[in-house]
Amino acid sequence: MNPRLDPRKWLSFLLSPLDGPLMLLVLALTAYSAVIMVSASPERLGTLAVNTAVAFFVMWVAARIPPQRMMSIALPLYVIGIVLLVAVALFGDVSKGARRWLNIGITRIQPSELMKIAMPLTLAWYFQSREGMIRGRDFLIAISLLLLPVGLIAKQPDLGTAILVTASGFFVLFFAGLTWRLILPVAVVGIVGIASIVAMGDTICQPGVDWPGLREYQKHRVCTLLDPTSDPLGKGFHIIQSTIAIGSGGVVGKGWGNGTQTHLDFLPERHTDFIFAVLTEEFGLVGALILVVIYILLIFRGLFIAAGAPTLFSRLLAGALTLIFFTYALVNMGMVSGILPVVGVPLPFVSYGGTALVTLCLGVGMLMSIQRHRRRVGT
Repeated sequence: MNPRLDPRKWLSFLLSPLDGPLMLLVLALTAYSAVIMVSASPERLGTLAVNTAVAFFVMWVAARIPPQRMMSIALPLYVIGIVLLVAVALFGDVSKGARRWLNIGITRIQPSELMKIAMPLTLAWYFQSREGMIRGRDFLIAISLLLLPVGLIAKQPDLGTAILVTASGFFVLFFAGLTWRLILPVAVVGIVGIASIVAMGDTICQPGVDWPGLREYQKHRVCTLLDPTSDPLGKGFHIIQSTIAIGSGGVVGKGWGNGTQTHLDFLPERHTDFIFAVLTEEFGLVGALILVVIYILLIFRGLFIAAGAPTLFSRLLAGALTLIFFTYALVNMGMVSGILPVVGVPLPFVSYGGTALVTLCLGVGMLMSIQRHRRRVGT
């Protein structure tokens, strides 16, 4: 047999970059997505299949790129991302009151998505270059690198993506050894701020009361979270319907395809941001717990890879990418359950959407690359 046509060699070529446990977990999540999509929005199955194929190909390519090569493209990728975000601010298309998209002729792109990967890459590269001599000022420089794109994204406005980019950068800072003396004051201010908003909600949520630094619709999101019934047919509709769907599912759910909130069109965005409500209505607490267990296993596998990575760059990048998956899941489930404001963060690997799926699979591919090259150096 011609060696070039040997199926075993082709199979080895296709599978060698992939990490088995990670691949199985991602496949389980995408299978979950397909099952729920058949019920929630079957007309989108074709597009979902295409998006998944593209995302898996991106994951496979990323898994073949050595961490050293990733490190070499980190800073150029960051600079390109900043330039594109500035271009969005100056020339971007406005849709639904937000300027998030950039028309490049053949298609429109959302540069903020690039920063979800470029940010941890850049900060991991920066701390790798300072390994053995990291000082307090290095953290200040890193925080400045983080705040620049976050500020540009928040101005679009895109609070959900700004939160995710902030989280991706913070995780690198944390794993790099950010002192608790800097973390605790911010945490205390945040806790006091949240407690103040809850305690004074009836007063500060009145019409005509401006919140410094926030737009009116962002204020409405927080106020609706505190009392969804204040605007049951407007801003509070999403939260009310999603909590009804979750609660009505009970322990084992109403059965696949039998969700009343879903199929009577009470549940908005049921194939994207609120797909978790579809899952819990039809599969109940049991279905939700199975999904949570898959996410926990994914996070543990990612942290295991991070712990065994041979370089500081790889450890920081793997740890940050893993906790990004955690942040996606936590924020989405929190907002659908009425615990957090609705900020437009998808459920990772489950929600319909090509850009987010490609970004997430790119992150998984990077984790696979780190694990693969760890095995090669025998550590």
